[in-house]
Amino acid sequence: MKPTIEWKELQIKRGTLGNPSCVPDLIGNHILQNNLEFHLEENDEIYEGYGRVNTSYPYPQYNSYSRKLENKVTKTAVLENDYLRAEFLLELGGRLWSLWDKTQNRNLLYTNDVLRFSNLAIRNAWFSGGVEWNLGIIGHTPFTTEPLYTALLENEAGDPVLRMYEYERIRQVTYQMDFWLGEKDRFLNVRIRIVNFGEDVVPMYWWSNIAVPEYEDGRIIVPAHHAYTVRNKGVYRVDIPVVEGIDISRYKNIPYSVDYFFELEKEEPKYIMNVDKDGYGLLQMSTSRLQSRKLFSWGKMPGGDHWQEFLTENAGRYLEIQAGVGKTQYGCIPMAPHTAWEWLERYGAVQLTKEEQELPFDKLSERMSGHLKSDKNWTEMEQVLTDTKAMAKTKAPVLQKGSGYGALKNREHLLENKRPISEHLDFGEVRGAQKIWADFLESGSLAEPDAQCPPPDFMISPVYFSRLKETIHTTNKDNWYAHYQLGIFYLRNKHYEKARKAFETSNRAKENAWAYHGLAALYTLTKDAKKAVPEMVRGILLQLENLSYLKEGFRILATNRGYEELIQLYGECSENLRADGRLCLYYIQALYETGHVQEAYELLNAGGGICVDDIREGDGSSSDLWEKMHNKLYGTKGEVPYQLDFIAAK
Repeated sequence: MKPTIEWKELQIKRGTLGNPSCVPDLIGNHILQNNLEFHLEENDEIYEGYGRVNTSYPYPQYNSYSRKLENKVTKTAVLENDYLRAEFLLELGGRLWSLWDKTQNRNLLYTNDVLRFSNLAIRNAWFSGGVEWNLGIIGHTPFTTEPLYTALLENEAGDPVLRMYEYERIRQVTYQMDFWLGEKDRFLNVRIRIVNFGEDVVPMYWWSNIAVPEYEDGRIIVPAHHAYTVRNKGVYRVDIPVVEGIDISRYKNIPYSVDYFFELEKEEPKYIMNVDKDGYGLLQMSTSRLQSRKLFSWGKMPGGDHWQEFLTENAGRYLEIQAGVGKTQYGCIPMAPHTAWEWLERYGAVQLTKEEQELPFDKLSERMSGHLKSDKNWTEMEQVLTDTKAMAKTKAPVLQKGSGYGALKNREHLLENKRPISEHLDFGEVRGAQKIWADFLESGSLAEPDAQCPPPDFMISPVYFSRLKETIHTTNKDNWYAHYQLGIFYLRNKHYEKARKAFETSNRAKENAWAYHGLAALYTLTKDAKKAVPEMVRGILLQLENLSYLKEGFRILATNRGYEELIQLYGECSENLRADGRLCLYYIQALYETGHVQEAYELLNAGGGICVDDIREGDGSSSDLWEKMHNKLYGTKGEVPYQLDFIAAK
C-alpha cells in the first residue's frame, strides 16, 4: 500500500491534567543531576553539570492534576504502510505512542493503557509510554503535556511527512521533527532539526526517551564496553555488561533503580536493541549526532515496583532505552550560535537467530554491529539525512497550533530589525496573553490584569527586563503587575534587594497574592525564614481556595518551618482541599514537627497509607516521616507500608 497519514481520535482513560500553576517556579524542586559528584578521567568529556537549571521558569508547573481516570478523547496522527503503523499524540508533546510491526502484529514500544500523570518531569506532570522527544534542559521536555505545531507535507517520493515543531523559550531555539514511511520501509524515519539562531553559545540537551516492555528474559544489545552510572551520589565509569556482579544487559537482574549511559564505540553504528527471550524486539538506530545510548530500569525494590504500578493500570512493566546528543544526562552540550544540528533516527523490528540468542553480550554486540554495517537500513542513513535537507526547510500548512511563543519571538525580531526565526516554520500571529507583551514592547505600557486573578504569563527574554526598567517610573509607575514582573526578573538575576522593593511596590499599588509569593520565595532563597513565613501566610489568605497556590504556599511554609501557621491555614481550607494528598502530607508533617505524633501517624496510615498524587521521583518524605514517627511511638524502625514506599534506588 502507498503510505498514508490519518487524523484520528484515541479513546483512552486519562487523569485530569488541571490548569498550570498560578505562580512561577522560583525556588525549584530536587533534581538528582544537580547534586552529583563526578569521579571521572580527564578524557571522559561528559560536560558534567554544564547547562543546569534549578527551576522550570518561565514554564509553569502542572501541580493540580488528579489520578482519577475518566474516558476521554486524545487527538492522534497515524502514519502507516504495509509493514508499520505509527501513532502520535498530537496534544501531548508529539509523543510516538505506539509502533506496530504489522507483519508480526506486535507493538515494538511499551504503550500504556492509561494516561496517568505523575511527578517525574521538569514541570511535574509526566506519563509513561511511547517515545518522548526531550529537548533543551536536563530532564523530560517542557512540552510533555503540550500540543505542538503540527503540519503536513510530502517528500520527493510523494510520501506524506508529518511535521511537529516548537520554539523552546529557555534555550531560545527552534526544533522540528519530520516523520515518514516510504512504501517499502520497515523502519520509521524520524528526522530532527534544532536551530540556535541566536548570537550566543547555548547548552543543548536532547534525548529520545523510548519506553519498551520489560520482557521476561529480555536483554539489551548496544555497541559498548563501558558505561557511566551513579553510585552513592557519585558518577563513575564502569565496565559492562557485568557491574557489581550483575549482567545489566539482562535487565531483569538489575536490583534497584539505575541509569546506565553507554559509551558507544566511535567507529561502530549508533544503535540500541531491546529483545525478548525469542530474540524479537525493537531496534533504534541513528546517524552519528546521537553519540550515546542509555538504559533505565526501575529495578526490583518495593519502591520501584510501586512506581511501575503507580504509573499505569494494567499495561505491565516497562523500562527505558534512550538516545542522546551527550554522553550522559549529567550535563548539556555547547551549541554554537547560528547553528543547526540535524540527525536521522530509525525505529523498527529486529529478530535474532537462535545462534545469536546464545551469544554472550560482547559477541552479540559485535555480530549486530557487523550486520548493520552491511544493511542499507543503516548504511544509507547519512545520505538520506543529506538528501532531505531541502525537505526539512520546506514550508507546510499548519493543522494544529502550538504555544504561540515563536510568534512572540518573531515580533521581538521585527522590532529589532532581525530576520524571523526558522522562516520556513509558521508560528502564526501573536495572540492571547502573549499579545499583552507584544503591545508592551511597542507602546511601553503593560496591560494591568485583575490582581485577584492568576498572572497570565511570564517572560524570560532580557528584552522585557530592559523595557520594564525603562518604563517602571513613567507609563507603568502605578501598575502592580509591572512592578511584580520586574521583581521576578530581579529575583531570577539574584538582585534580591531590588526584587524586594519591586514586590513591595507592587503590593502598595494593589495588594496581591502573587507579590507575597515572590517575597516568600525571595526570603526562602536567602534563608530568612522569619520573613518568608509571614509573607507566605499573607498570600495564602488571599488565595485560600486555589489548590496550586496552596501547594506552593504550604511547601514554602514547610521549608521554612512555619508549622504552626501551616496547621492553622490547613484548618481554614475547604473540606475538598483538605482531602488533597499533598496538602494533607504537609499538614501531617506539621503535626509531627509540633509534637502531635500520634495524630500525625494515624493520618499518614489512614487507608493503608496516604496517596499523594504528585509524589516526586526520589522523594522519600512520606516514608522517612513514617519511619521517624514509628520509631518515636514504638521504639523500632518498622517496615514502611507499601503505599508510602517510593524509594527505588539504594
